[in-house]
Amino acid sequence: MDSHSERTRTRLLIADDHPLYRSGLRGAFGADPRFEVVGEVSTGTDAVAASHRLRPHVVLMDIAVPGLDGLSTTKAIASKCPGTDVVILTVLEDSNALLPAIRAGARGYLLKGSGVGDIARAVETVRRGGLAFGPVVSEWAIDHLKETRPEIGKPFPELTDRERAVLELIADGRGNDAIAYDLDVSVKTVRNYVSRIFAKLRVAERGQAAFYARKAGLGS
Repeated sequence: MDSHSERTRTRLLIADDHPLYRSGLRGAFGADPRFEVVGEVSTGTDAVAASHRLRPHVVLMDIAVPGLDGLSTTKAIASKCPGTDVVILTVLEDSNALLPAIRAGARGYLLKGSGVGDIARAVETVRRGGLAFGPVVSEWAIDHLKETRPEIGKPFPELTDRERAVLELIADGRGNDAIAYDLDVSVKTVRNYVSRIFAKLRVAERGQAAFYARKAGLGS
C-alpha cells in the first residue's frame, strides 16, 4: 500500500466488552483497505485514554461498555478529542437512548445486527462530517420529531437550574457517578443536589423523582 493510501485510511478504535464481537469487527475492517484498526478496548475509561493516545478518526462504541458508561465516554471523547467521532453500536433496541447519545456527541447510531457494510458506510458518512443512523434508528428519529412539542415554561419552578439538570439526568437513569462526570462536579456535590431535589419534590427515592420528572417532560 502506498503512502497516500496510508494517509487516507480511516483509523478506527473498537470499544466493546465482548471479545467475539470485537474480533469480528477487527477482522472485517482489518481486511478492508479503506480502514485501519488502531486499537481495541473493553471499558469506557480505556476508550477515552486510547482516543487521546491513538487519535482514531472514529470510535465504534458499545453503549453498554462497563466502567464509565457509553454516553459519558462518548461525551468525554467528543469534548476532549475534537478530531475523533463516535459511532454507537448497541444491542439495545431502545428508542429512548437515541437522543441522549446524540446530545453526548455521537455522530452515528446503529444496532449491532447491522451488517459490516452498513457499519462501514456509517463510518464513511461520519468521517465526511455527516450523521449516520441505521434504518430502525432512523424511524426512531422520525418518531421523536413527530412527538416534539414546544416547551411551555420550566417544570418544577422550585428547583434551581442546576437541580433541574440533575433531575433530568436522574430521569434518564444516570447514577451519581455519571452525573458528577457529566456536570464536572464531585459525587458529594451530586448527592447534595439529589437530597435537595428529594426534599423539594417531597419524594423519598430516585424512582419517584424520575417518575415525576418524566411525567413533567424531563429526560429522554
